[in-house]
Amino acid sequence: MARVDVRSVTQPVGVMRLAVTILTCLSFSLVAKVGYVSSSYWAWCMFTWCFCCFFTLLIIVLEFTTLSTKVPFSWDDFTTAFAMLATLMCLVASIIYPTFFTCKTCYYQIGATVVSWVCFGVYAGEVALTRLRPRGQNSGFLSTLPGIFKMLETFVACLIFTSLEPGQYSGVPELQWCVAVYSLCFIFTILIIVLSTGQLLSFVPFAFDKLVTIYNVVAALMYMTALVVWPLYSLHKNSRPSACGYPCAWDKLVVVTFMTIVNVIVYTLDAVFSVWKVFLTRDP
Repeated sequence: MARVDVRSVTQPVGVMRLAVTILTCLSFSLVAKVGYVSSSYWAWCMFTWCFCCFFTLLIIVLEFTTLSTKVPFSWDDFTTAFAMLATLMCLVASIIYPTFFTCKTCYYQIGATVVSWVCFGVYAGEVALTRLRPRGQNSGFLSTLPGIFKMLETFVACLIFTSLEPGQYSGVPELQWCVAVYSLCFIFTILIIVLSTGQLLSFVPFAFDKLVTIYNVVAALMYMTALVVWPLYSLHKNSRPSACGYPCAWDKLVVVTFMTIVNVIVYTLDAVFSVWKVFLTRDP
């Protein structure tokens, strides 16, 4: 039977979650007041605030009713990972929204941007508080360095998907290869996260850590090919049109290129760390 835990909403982390639930809802409401904008970046910002508001509220309810003790995974690991993800999402939304959708007289948009930056600060504060636990309490997969790498890889891939448009790569096999790289790596990374956090590794009939290491190396190499191919076939001899609006479809090509560079770095670091941990270190 569930019982009520008032302390979950009176301790510092609980108060921060209550505050950020209200703030993300406020950002969403201010932008919704302005009206719909046909842009994937606008949709991403709205999704960010809605997603963060919903899951933060869900965490508050589950902890307040102590139902969080019944979940089949590490709850502390999940909440810490969510706070880190929400921090990144709010940071990106706080940069994208004012860049593309505000002006000097757009008061609702400016207000939403300010509130979004406050949300970023609150989530960052939650991450700091949860990561300052005594050593040994952050033992879940998403609280480890490989888990953080996996979250970053999926997050950056989501930004790439947000910037992709079918007209950018349709009919161009080289660019379609890049989209296949982004998609395949995203799917397998999500699968690794689910298996690791869902405590399903005992059902895997082989050395999962070695398989993940091999995958990390292959994914890093695949992303390196995309790093060369995408800008070569999308930006080479293709300057920004002078009459293009703002945001411009050409800008999304640059965003995809930049995010590909970021994921090349993350996947490479993940691969190097995995190889070092699995093949080069020896248990005492």
